[in-house]
Amino acid sequence: MAFTGYVFENSAAILPHLEQPRTGPTSLFCAELAKNLGCYVIAGYPECLNSQELDEISKSATASRPQVTESGTDIHQVGANSAALYGPDGVWVGGYRKTHLFKTDLTWAKAGGGFTTFNLPSPIRTMSLGICMDLNPQMSSEGPYELADYAISNKANVLVLLNAWLDSEQEPHEPNDWHTLNYWAARTRPLWTDGKGDLGSDEEDHKSDLETAASGDETIVVICNRSGEENGHTFAGTSAIFSMRRGSGRPKLLDIMERKDEGVRIWNIQV
Repeated sequence: MAFTGYVFENSAAILPHLEQPRTGPTSLFCAELAKNLGCYVIAGYPECLNSQELDEISKSATASRPQVTESGTDIHQVGANSAALYGPDGVWVGGYRKTHLFKTDLTWAKAGGGFTTFNLPSPIRTMSLGICMDLNPQMSSEGPYELADYAISNKANVLVLLNAWLDSEQEPHEPNDWHTLNYWAARTRPLWTDGKGDLGSDEEDHKSDLETAASGDETIVVICNRSGEENGHTFAGTSAIFSMRRGSGRPKLLDIMERKDEGVRIWNIQV
């Protein structure tokens, strides 16, 4: 949610900032930038639900008891935490809705129906996309590794994450949030190990899919994370790019930004 910010108290607070896909300000910005630079551009935004979705939510709420978060705030779904992808010709390629919602999303957002992958021309080729908490639905570094497993099963050459990840508050005087960076690497473990023992209780269901990615296959992982502060929340920054190769035993950090960095980092990948 690059232009609106992320921390909204409730659905009423975010309502004026909801955008239509393709025609909203974030989409128009992505289209213009992509065309001007001749590249692919992805950005997150709060997507307005269509009238059919709102009607279904209204009927469901009428037929059931009101839902509330753990803090007692009413859940009133009015939008989705989404991303827009535009191509080098400035044309819409596709969109994605965050699948695993964080507590900040719960008061206003409707969850997406699952992760997504885009088949793009070389050199990007197959690109999977996730948003923040998609990397970490169970709040554990021990698995299951849903997004990483998904990227493997789809033979993703690139995995992009659009994050608003909070600062760990560990070693606050360090320019980088290494605790958070190491956690991201841990959550993508199947991309840099052989995958054995990392699949959770439904291992047999996914085993054949994951084995379609041979040992040595590389996935470039790009993590774009929010920096700075918003409504009393401090974000980790520390945007990074990794080369993760199956069976290598460790992720390879190619480049990293600092906790408070705001800017553009360019990295050339050999393919």
